Amino acid sequence: MGSSSETGGAWSVMEDVSLCESWLHTSHDPVTGNEMKFCHMWKRIHQDFCERMIGSTCTDQALSSRWKILTKELSKWRDALAKAMDNHRSGENLTNEIIQAQMFFGATGQGKKSFNHMHCWEVVKNCKKFQIIPMGPTVVLNETPLHETPASDSPMDSPMSQDSPIEKEPRPIGRKAAKAKRGSNATKNSSKYLEELSKLQAMRIEMDMKQQEHDMAIDVENAKEREYVRQQREYARQEREYARQEKIENKDRETMAMDTTHMSPETKQYWKLERRDVMRRRLFREDGPSNTDWLNDQNN
Repeated sequence: MGSSSETGGAWSVMEDVSLCESWLHTSHDPVTGNEMKFCHMWKRIHQDFCERMIGSTCTDQALSSRWKILTKELSKWRDALAKAMDNHRSGENLTNEIIQAQMFFGATGQGKKSFNHMHCWEVVKNCKKFQIIPMGPTVVLNETPLHETPASDSPMDSPMSQDSPIEKEPRPIGRKAAKAKRGSNATKNSSKYLEELSKLQAMRIEMDMKQQEHDMAIDVENAKEREYVRQQREYARQEREYARQEKIENKDRETMAMDTTHMSPETKQYWKLERRDVMRRRLFREDGPSNTDWLNDQNN
């Protein structure tokens, strides 16, 4: 199965997800994950990737180069999420946090303006390299003032002036429109994020179904091969049995056709007994042991 990355095109979502899963499975192996050299690690990642993407011809160098790009984007997204979590407002949900993180990600001025690898983030977000470490207690904005205004002895601070509402300065013209534009962009980013999640789930289901069909096909082929081997063994056994019976039949015919005219009495007696054994075997096969009693009487 060829891929877009093998022909010089962009990497598909399925290839990126498989690369992240292979890197996570190999580098976080509890037995050998911390003791592998760099070149050996990428050979094992390449082997695991090929098992997930059956038919892929990507080299370990191509996987390593792609991982450098992904880890840069994932690290930037981790920092943006951490900043959004520190700036979390009271009453906001996860969608608002994702929208803020997208804004912080695009504000870095490096690379893409929005993060488009949510499928990869779901795979690696719990590993130590990309784990978000809280920087401090949650800061709640727009709830209480950061400091109290010091008391003033001015005669203008009368009880009447304290109870009267404080008039807010009017916003400059254009700020409302800018805020509406930011809200529209945030809504688009949220919809795009949810769409990416649904696509990821659909692709994961498709990958599982293809893997299941592949495993079933392998089981059917193995069953056919085992049945073929069993039939060949049975055929060989029947051939050997037929050859053995043919050999016995030829020997019995020679025994029955033996000319004993010019033999000594002892030799004649020997061939007489041999012929009786031949007759006993044939009668036993045809009519059972009861048909050989008359031969036993003659021997007695």
